[in-house]
Amino acid sequence: MIVVSDTTPIISLMKAGQLELLQKLFGVVYIPEAVYRELTENETFSGEVKIIQACEFIYVEEVDNEKSVIILRNFTGLDAGESEAIILADEKHSDVLLMDEHKGRQVAKKMGITITGTIGILIQAFDEGMLMKEDVERCIEWLKESGIRISEKLYHKLREHMGTSR
Repeated sequence: MIVVSDTTPIISLMKAGQLELLQKLFGVVYIPEAVYRELTENETFSGEVKIIQACEFIYVEEVDNEKSVIILRNFTGLDAGESEAIILADEKHSDVLLMDEHKGRQVAKKMGITITGTIGILIQAFDEGMLMKEDVERCIEWLKESGIRISEKLYHKLREHMGTSR
């Protein structure tokens, strides 16, 4: 399975103490250089930077067609990480792109790229027995406390799914 990620799902899972779910679910996760820079250049988060740098299942890849990234950024207003993640997912013919930002998800969908986000990852981990309902709820609370926005509609769908599963 080929999986490419944008910045936010990695940060969200790291903040929730569940970064290893990416390895358990997907084995390897590819990120473009712009995403790697977003994850490692903020000196305020040196602890998190060390975690990313030591992460053996996250592979940094260079985007082949930089011109496509520039066009996508100029046309859509997406940032460098989102744009490179979409282009890398397209170039690698990825099975899934991990992305939370609404605008980026819309663009990727229009390009025919399959998407999931942090909540989708938590649902998949729950469905595969890697997390219990209480674990998922703790993750959501931790994300909310960390300032990660989760719409009430999405949160409701998640709780409804966990209530009807198993």
